[in-house]
Amino acid sequence: MTWKVVLGTPGTDRSRAPSPEAKEAMTYGKQQIRVLVVDDEPSICKALSIALSRAGYEAITAQSGEAALAIVRSENVDVMLIDLRIPDMRGDVIFEVAAGHQPQLRYRTLFMTGDITERAHKLIVACKCHFLRKPFDLRDMTDAIAALAPRVQDAAG
Repeated sequence: MTWKVVLGTPGTDRSRAPSPEAKEAMTYGKQQIRVLVVDDEPSICKALSIALSRAGYEAITAQSGEAALAIVRSENVDVMLIDLRIPDMRGDVIFEVAAGHQPQLRYRTLFMTGDITERAHKLIVACKCHFLRKPFDLRDMTDAIAALAPRVQDAAG
């Protein structure tokens, strides 16, 4: 299966500038929002990391379930962007273990998948998370991350 990164509409700057919602969500207080990207394909990790960094987020990448869980066990993560199909561990399993360590991830995780099977859909629905279907526009991804990212009022209330 080939994964295609859509960089925006030809002739526009749409993929380069974050939306107003994304700009507001990039920082939590004075700290940069940390997004953990979990995908077994190095090129996808790199492309998403670059897009997130350009949008003002701190991107951390993991190319396996074990690497993702090691990060979750040792570092704070604000939002997790995870592929459903990782060779060493399914994305829904990574999600459940990660949310056990960092409960905020239960409400701040976005799945991405090219798998359109009913089983894949059921796994994502069971996790009660939003998802993006591959291929997706990078602006859609950064907007979805902005919608999930913590805001200053989250800390106060």
